[in-house]
Amino acid sequence: MVSAKQASGSRGKVNGLRSIQAELVALYKDIHAHPELSMHEARTAGLAANRLSAAGFDVTTGVGKTGVVGVLRNGNGPVVMLRADMDALPVKEATGLPYASTVTTTTGDGKIAPVAHACGHDMHVACLVGAATLLAQARDTWRGTLLAVFQPAEETAQGAQAMIDDGLLTRFPKPDVVLGQHVMVGAAGDIGWRAGVITSAADSMQIQLFGRGAHGSMPQASIDPVVMAAATVLRLQTIVAREVSPTDAAVLTVGALQAGTKENVIPDDAIIKLNVRTFDEGVRARVLAAIKRIVTAEAEASGAPTPPEFTALDRYTPVTNDAKATERVVGAFREAFTDAHVVETPPTSASEDFGLFGAAWGAPSVFWFIGCTDPDRYAKAKAAGTLDDIPTNHNPGFAPVIHPTLETGVTALVTAVRAWLAP
Repeated sequence: MVSAKQASGSRGKVNGLRSIQAELVALYKDIHAHPELSMHEARTAGLAANRLSAAGFDVTTGVGKTGVVGVLRNGNGPVVMLRADMDALPVKEATGLPYASTVTTTTGDGKIAPVAHACGHDMHVACLVGAATLLAQARDTWRGTLLAVFQPAEETAQGAQAMIDDGLLTRFPKPDVVLGQHVMVGAAGDIGWRAGVITSAADSMQIQLFGRGAHGSMPQASIDPVVMAAATVLRLQTIVAREVSPTDAAVLTVGALQAGTKENVIPDDAIIKLNVRTFDEGVRARVLAAIKRIVTAEAEASGAPTPPEFTALDRYTPVTNDAKATERVVGAFREAFTDAHVVETPPTSASEDFGLFGAAWGAPSVFWFIGCTDPDRYAKAKAAGTLDDIPTNHNPGFAPVIHPTLETGVTALVTAVRAWLAP
């Protein structure tokens, strides 16, 4: 385990971080223990807004329902936007931490669901609060305008667009650069960067297959949607294996197959929910077309009385880092953290709606990853070839090690901002 002292001393220094460290740790644990689902982040937004107000920002709440925007004007100079997402997931936490979430909530369909910060957005909020506070305290060392944006509903691909639709572009200064980060499995204290595409596009959809119900003892009277769905799921796996070039990348996951209520009743319909990840628009179009072709063909082959019904669930565009802006930020990272802790990373098949901000503003953006795994544990797992055993984002056991993840995240944000704001 790397201590907080080691983290702030050997992996990037930011004046004043030590003085607010305990407060940030307390904030992180508080948010972790009180997670909120997408578009319901009222408590988290309130904590962020209060911290920004205390630091001297002009604060606007309720942007895109629960989003928060803080503006700190400090003379003439560039405008820099920092973004953190706030929402949690409907996951039952299994970390065993003393500050683990025990929160449950009632979903829209009346069911009780657990809630946990299984993706690290609580760490993102704490890091942005820390960076905003430190930059506000050091106003005599820079000139320009800082935008601190706390975004709702990243997990459902709603939040960035909701803020944009609520007038983000007209109500606040246009940034010269948009900056953001995300915790990922990797040695805490390390930063992963990449110019160009860094996260994938993602398309989620629901497919309803229609059959004809009957008694389980009289299958000849039915058109069985369960068999239809099972055949469809198996055939869909051939898209990546046989229709996508080995030099391209695509992931197709069927995450839900729902049909029937009783073992001796053949139902009328079946539901398939799937997710597609791609990095190239041409590959994306080909995979989506293949899905519709295969699903439609399987339904026809089964004699389905009605064609399948396709419903889009959410859509993420790729996050693409501007090359020149990335070079500028990474150069600053290398000075703050040393080359050994600033590593170029391949594109990840995870997806984000962060890229919508830069695209909407017409501004360059830079997005990077910060490792959040205990460095010793990560090194041992890497040496043993067991990295896949470390709980990833969205796993019930996922939780960043606080030190040096927190210090690294704060330092990275401050360092990236200082690469842009005039001295």
